[in-house]
Amino acid sequence: MDLSKLARHPGLKGRSVFVTGGGSGIGAAIVEAFVDQGAKVAFVDINAEVSNQLVADLKAQYGPQGGSAPLFIQCDLKDIPALQAAIAHAGKEHGDLSALVNNGANDQRHKWDEVTPEFWNDRIAVNLSHVFFAMQAAAPQMKRAGGGSIVNFGSISWKLAMGGMAGYTASKAAMHALSRGMARDLGPDKIRVNTVLPGWIMTERQKTLWLTPEADAMRDAAQCLKDRIQPMDVARLVLFLASDDARMCTAQEFTIDGGWA
Repeated sequence: MDLSKLARHPGLKGRSVFVTGGGSGIGAAIVEAFVDQGAKVAFVDINAEVSNQLVADLKAQYGPQGGSAPLFIQCDLKDIPALQAAIAHAGKEHGDLSALVNNGANDQRHKWDEVTPEFWNDRIAVNLSHVFFAMQAAAPQMKRAGGGSIVNFGSISWKLAMGGMAGYTASKAAMHALSRGMARDLGPDKIRVNTVLPGWIMTERQKTLWLTPEADAMRDAAQCLKDRIQPMDVARLVLFLASDDARMCTAQEFTIDGGWA
């Protein structure tokens, strides 16, 4: 995707942005999109190898004409103190946060009748709990900055009544209530909270694990728009929500699924 032909958001230049799960897939596209806009980006991911490669690639690609190279901090999102420390570190390095993108999640499939309490708690931890604590840690910085934007990631999976991953779909459905409640709590400080619902996005993980000819034909039949949705398509929506163009958008859900759900 040629980003030079797409919208620019001058207000994002120089702003401090924090992205979870930013090393690959949708998260990596979000990191690149903000760097392209000239933002100061910090991101966390559990995979150091792919994350360091992303930093090197973006530094080589953008150099001085784009934003500074993103700051990578290795972090397991289930380690809440480590996540809180990463957000604090990003604020010290880049200035108080103006945007937080809670992208990190894991849609591992599992059979409902084999789920243990330990596994259930782990799914909630990796898909939901860290989102609240990231908002809790970022909000004081945004308040000092005069406001900000939080973008949480839901999913159309629960709306489609998809099975085989109850811990994931429960977490993603809960994201809507969490986002709307926090939008009310943080609104007085000019902090906006919205939810993005991706459809089937063609990340390398999805293509490797799930994209068969049969599944792709099902997707094509289900979507109103027949193109495969790419990670950068989602990132462009996130840019809008983080920008001043969306200054009065909060407590809402924005679906990007080609017209499926």
